[in-house]
Amino acid sequence: MVERVGILVVAYGSRASAVIDALSRSENYDTHFYIADRQRNPFNLRHAEEHVVIPDLDVSSIRDFVDANKDRIDFGICCPEGPIIAGVRDVVERDTGVPMICPTKRYAIEASKASQRLLLAECCPEANPRFKIFQRSEYGSEAALKDAIRSFLDELDSEVAVKPDKPAAGKGVGVWGDHFSNREQLFEHFKSIFESGSDVIIEEKLEGEESSFQAFCDGRNLVPVPDTRDYKRAFDYDMGQNTGGMGSYKDTGDWLPFMDRRDREDEVRIVQKIFNALRGDGNNDELRGMPFYVAFMHTREGAKILEINSRPGDPEIQNVLPVLRSDPVELCFSMIEGNLSPSKLECEAKATVVTYAVPMDYGGYRESYGGDRKVDLSGLYRLKEKYGDDLRVYPGSMELRADGNTYALGSRTVCTVGIGASIEDARAISLDGIRHIDGALWNRWDIGAPHYIARSIQRMKELRMRS
Repeated sequence: MVERVGILVVAYGSRASAVIDALSRSENYDTHFYIADRQRNPFNLRHAEEHVVIPDLDVSSIRDFVDANKDRIDFGICCPEGPIIAGVRDVVERDTGVPMICPTKRYAIEASKASQRLLLAECCPEANPRFKIFQRSEYGSEAALKDAIRSFLDELDSEVAVKPDKPAAGKGVGVWGDHFSNREQLFEHFKSIFESGSDVIIEEKLEGEESSFQAFCDGRNLVPVPDTRDYKRAFDYDMGQNTGGMGSYKDTGDWLPFMDRRDREDEVRIVQKIFNALRGDGNNDELRGMPFYVAFMHTREGAKILEINSRPGDPEIQNVLPVLRSDPVELCFSMIEGNLSPSKLECEAKATVVTYAVPMDYGGYRESYGGDRKVDLSGLYRLKEKYGDDLRVYPGSMELRADGNTYALGSRTVCTVGIGASIEDARAISLDGIRHIDGALWNRWDIGAPHYIARSIQRMKELRMRS
């Protein structure tokens, strides 16, 4: 007889829908979901035994929902970073006894990019670009601040990235040559971050190719999943502003086409050093979950870290979960019980491509949009008759309303995941899915495109020749 298991999911976006989908496919457990959501996500509603809308995902409200259902919940998973940073695990475990699969507030490492840089300076300086932290309380006048900025820019010939210390979902970063082309524009971007209430980090601009590294963790063991490549910029050819991520791809193996085995080994070695520094001696179950989602830049000097996060990537986890061969519920119990091992985590040797469809006023596509936001996914779901499980549909910032229709909200609306024997096959399925969505949405068309991958391969060849 299949064992019943109750699972809390703190949800926001397509990432949570992918987590729920993966867990619902367990062959060894009868899964029942208790979902604390930011809105009435149609996918989550369909899978939930109990569903509550908490628009701000307030930790005390999540705790109250868990407390009301704690006799039926075996464990919980938190997908978005906000509640993790606010201490959702600490509060839920303390007040209800339900174990959570996410780090404690103390180890929500993405709460501060400055703290990340200082950590890397101690445990793996080789992966840290040159940087300087500008604290809001440090400078008495704008002139003094500008002088300090100019001095650091002189050291790096102005080739820098400017980042907020506080989390900004990838949208607060400005890069020389992309977002500003002179120092006055850079200072204006810097000042906008300062005025938002955040300290600022200026760091060396890195030249290379990006990868996203993710790993499951039980506090003692760190088990990586295959690398993915995220597309942060809004438009094709990496034009436009940074977004939360317009899509991503995964190859059939553990690393990406522009990488080699040594690059992957460097990633594993570096992340293990970070993990060891945080873990200390022996076991530290406060790190439990997916505390390591690390954005790497592969440069001529080796792998460098752009940022570290304490939650699954979005869209990157959507590349991995649909091809997870291991039972996902058993993986969760392994993390809670502290006996996670590489033998318990296996993925199919298939490629995946994630493409997001987003609202007209997302990512700077339109300054504003006053039209109908109704989105109909029925044609997309009918397409699954053709592709079966090789096409996955994950609604994100989307809401089911009283009139029975679904509507796009402000962020990324829905993603399609194509699964295939190659990146090209997976991309064709993902884009076919996108074309079958009825609604005023737009998307990038070059996620995982052959010309994009060829460019990345050529760039890495040139960088390695110069090293």
